[in-house]
Amino acid sequence: MNRRVPIGISNKHIHLSKEDLEYLFGEGYELTPIKNLKQPGQFACEEMVTVHGPKGSFKVRILGPARKQTQLEIDQADGYTLGVRDVPIRLSGDLEGTPGFAIEANGKTIQKDKGMIIAERHIHLSEEQGKMFNINNGERVSVRIKGPRGLVFNNVLCRVGDGHEAEMHIDIEEANASGAKNDQLACIIDPITFTKEDILIQHETGEEIPMVGDLPYMDDMG
Repeated sequence: MNRRVPIGISNKHIHLSKEDLEYLFGEGYELTPIKNLKQPGQFACEEMVTVHGPKGSFKVRILGPARKQTQLEIDQADGYTLGVRDVPIRLSGDLEGTPGFAIEANGKTIQKDKGMIIAERHIHLSEEQGKMFNINNGERVSVRIKGPRGLVFNNVLCRVGDGHEAEMHIDIEEANASGAKNDQLACIIDPITFTKEDILIQHETGEEIPMVGDLPYMDDMG
């Protein structure tokens, strides 16, 4: 069975709580969508804010809608820019013990005592897709990405349930390491379901080229 999901590459961004959104932009403020994201109800916004760390700052785009907690999602290099070297890898919403930062917009500043994370790579699946792939919420899988820099991502959490749509989320650094592109199909693999085609790249001539470190063929497993 081919269990393939499109890749979604996450650049740095921020989710604001309703309270923080209204403090920075005004009471009753509504975010301005500019692009719908693949996950139902999620969208990129026209609005941006500046985030400040101990040593640096940069602008980030807001993703909507407003959430219960303000959450800044960055990669490791962004943490170095802000002057925070030990940004934890966390699932969305798991913010206890994470670094704080300041948010600035429209001449106003909020100091947050937590909320900065590197998002743990994960896969979204609807209930129907989870059943089709025989994957339950909370399970961890390995995912094969093909290409000249192709690799296998291990320890990928699956989030299965209503309000999800098939997509694997990785950050910019993970995408660069694997040569992945947005909407490229990645293959969920395991020793039972993977096939020869899942673990080969294909030259433009059509010749199949095994990559160093590939998983063994089924025939080699005995």
